[in-house]
Amino acid sequence: MISMFSRRLVSVCAIFAGLGVGCSGAVTAKTTAKDAGTTEASDAGQSTGTDAAPEATTDSHADGSGAVAPQLITEPEQGLAPIYALIASAKHTLDMTMYELEDTQVTALLTTAAKGGVTVRVILDQNLEKSSNTTAYNALAAGNVQVHWADPTYAATHQKTITVDATTSAIMTLNLTSHYYATSRDFAVITTDSADVAAIEATFDSDFASSAVKPGAGDGLVWSPTSSQGLLIGLIAGAKTSLLVENEEMSNPDVVSALSSAAMRGVDVEVAMTASKSWDANFATLTAAGVKVVTYASSASLYIHAKVILADFGASDASVFIGSENFSDASLTENRELGVILTDPAIMTSINGTLSSDFSGGTAYP
Repeated sequence: MISMFSRRLVSVCAIFAGLGVGCSGAVTAKTTAKDAGTTEASDAGQSTGTDAAPEATTDSHADGSGAVAPQLITEPEQGLAPIYALIASAKHTLDMTMYELEDTQVTALLTTAAKGGVTVRVILDQNLEKSSNTTAYNALAAGNVQVHWADPTYAATHQKTITVDATTSAIMTLNLTSHYYATSRDFAVITTDSADVAAIEATFDSDFASSAVKPGAGDGLVWSPTSSQGLLIGLIAGAKTSLLVENEEMSNPDVVSALSSAAMRGVDVEVAMTASKSWDANFATLTAAGVKVVTYASSASLYIHAKVILADFGASDASVFIGSENFSDASLTENRELGVILTDPAIMTSINGTLSSDFSGGTAYP
């Protein structure tokens, strides 16, 4: 019998199908329940949350095969050690797309891997972050890494992804900028889902060559500029009982409308963000509709940089989005971005704990 979480995968696929996007891969039965570039790297704060990421569990697939479940990394509690370890684990290939790369330890790990025979390819944003990325670009180029400036066709390449040996991908909300690590709420998902990894790699190949591509959906990938706006609004619109949301920006009118509509139909909607006058008008719209909004001052010990939507936690059809997409027109319709929609119970439980703690620690708006 297919589990309740497998049924949610079917419903997530239905959202993709409604947008004309495929959803590949066998249904699995779980064994356990700145605009980019405007504010993306401008502020940071120290997290007060205590939720730790779960260890990876095992999925039992409908065909009887086993697969490692996705692993969640919660920042700043866990630090970058898991990301450094992932990079160091590469034996054959390593592909990275990164909006901002200023972490010299990452640069050293990449060049060490390249000098050790690993084929390392890196895409760095140039439209908004070329000056910030130039030091890393030069160091990588000097260290046998194949480094490429991102296609300027996109308003920004805001994606944050690392793929090792074409088998394991980290899909992240965080940039590799070490001076923000201790102060930003961020998440990363490490996945071995073969359909997702294959779609990420195929898109990377095209982006590395600056050639046009329509990214594959895999089993739950959310891409900008092709599918993210429809999928994220579909996720919000499909919520029946609750939505827990964190984001860095709140300027996309369709997202504001979808969150407002959810609250007005009786969904318990909670939004936690770092305060900015730029979002005040939309915060007013949300609260008038019944959305519960809390904010943290830009000087607070927690800076909300994560981009997360947790829908209907505790219900049989619960799901969570984690990715690089901000709620802005540029992020959803003009940038290269990547996120993923998951139904993994351990990840959703951990996300629920962290977001609930963050919401409790914020100040009610206004």
